[in-house]
Amino acid sequence: MSNPEQLRYSKEHEWLSDAEDGVATVGITEHAANALGDVVFVQLPEVGDTVSAGETCGELESTKSVSDLYSPVSGEVTEINQDVVDDPALVNSAPFEGGWLFKVKVSEVPDDLLTADEYTAFAAGA
Repeated sequence: MSNPEQLRYSKEHEWLSDAEDGVATVGITEHAANALGDVVFVQLPEVGDTVSAGETCGELESTKSVSDLYSPVSGEVTEINQDVVDDPALVNSAPFEGGWLFKVKVSEVPDDLLTADEYTAFAAGA
């Protein structure tokens, strides 16, 4: 499993890109996608919704279970990935590329986000 170095990670297995013009992209990690199994349904927050770091903002349903989606940061949702809503399997096949979930105008970044190396060690022990 390879976690891109330029991203930050939450202990709930979401990833966060660096903010460009204050807007960051959120997705779930390859580790989470593999643990979920085949994702068949994605419920994302709506554009304009306010999300809070560490709080539930949607859910992912797989052939195995339903898992909550947590926001790694606080802010306002500016865009959702309609491709993932239409084809949830993208979460499994490309979790760091086409399988991103939503974009958020960041108002607060928590101090507990992990680097790629820290997340890899955390996920290995999970």
